[in-house]
This record gives sequence, C-alpha cells and structure tokens, in this order.
Amino acid sequence: MNKKLLIFLVFIFVTGVIYLAILQLKITQSSHTIVPKNADYVIVLGARVKGTVPSLALKYRIEAAANYLIKNKDTIVIASGGLGPGEKISEAKAIKKGLMQRGIKETRIILENHSTTTYEKIQFSKRLIPSSANTGILVTNTFHVYRSLGMARDQKLNVYGLAAKTPASAVLKSYTREYLAITKYYLEKYIF
Repeated sequence: MNKKLLIFLVFIFVTGVIYLAILQLKITQSSHTIVPKNADYVIVLGARVKGTVPSLALKYRIEAAANYLIKNKDTIVIASGGLGPGEKISEAKAIKKGLMQRGIKETRIILENHSTTTYEKIQFSKRLIPSSANTGILVTNTFHVYRSLGMARDQKLNVYGLAAKTPASAVLKSYTREYLAITKYYLEKYIF
C-alpha cells in the first residue's frame, strides 16, 4: 500500500474517532443537567408506537415526564408526535394515555399530533405553548437530548433537557443513528 494513502487513511480514522468522542461527550453532558422546578411547560417528544403500545423508548419518556409532572403540579405538558407507519394511534395520544395512567390530569395535557420529525415536534409544539410561558423542559431519551435541545434553542425556546433512559437493547442502534442525525443537523445548520 502507498505510504501516503496509509497516512491519509489513518488520519481519517483518527479524526473520525475524535469526532465521535466529542459527540458522545456532548450527548452525555446534555443528558446530565439539572432541570428547574415548576417549569411552565414540558414537551414530551414522541417515539415509535407499536399499534397502540408505546415502544420501550417512549415508555421511558412518559415515565420521566410523569415523575416530573407529579412533583410540579402547575406545569402543563405537550404530548408531541403524529401517526407513523404501523401505528394505530398517534404518538401524542399514546403519551397522553400513558401520562393519565400515571395520574396526570387530562386538563394538563395538550396534544400535538401532526409532527413526524424531531424538528417538527418542536416546531409544532412551540405553537401550543401559552404566551405567558417562559421556561420549558424537553423530555426524550439520553441519546436524543443534545440534538433536541439544539433544535429547540434554534427556535428560540428557553428549554432544559430531561433525559429518560435509553433501552439497553437499543443503545447501539440509537447512538449510531444519533451520531448520523447530529452530523446531518450540523451540516444543515452550518453549511447548507
């Protein structure tokens, strides 16, 4: 093998490893922040629903949101997510059902059930935030907090990230997809 080609390949490999390490650091830092008490609103970002049953990732998001809402009685919640392939109910309806099963009153829950991407979930949810609201919380899984917060802040939302667990069975797939999604986000934000 040509020495210059070998040096180039090693450089690309090392650069890639450093890039992934930086992304992982940002993901980890974002998912370990302290959220304020009594936020004005919580947005629960939807995830896959299998028929009418929330995926484990979505179940963890619902649990994290419910735990926060139980302790912060004046905070409203926006359940966000439309109807995806193989879903019999929208992600938002699955979130609402899960929150109500955990004791959250229906009057505190606002549905946003038209979005299909993370960006849309934040964009469409923003329209439903009361005009008097200032501070919010985004609830999503650990791997997804960093990019979601970036998108929310791009839309001028004053939000904090509340990380729900990532299912152990989905860690490799979720993080691999998220590295690619963050890269796409960076390219769209800073280059294109």
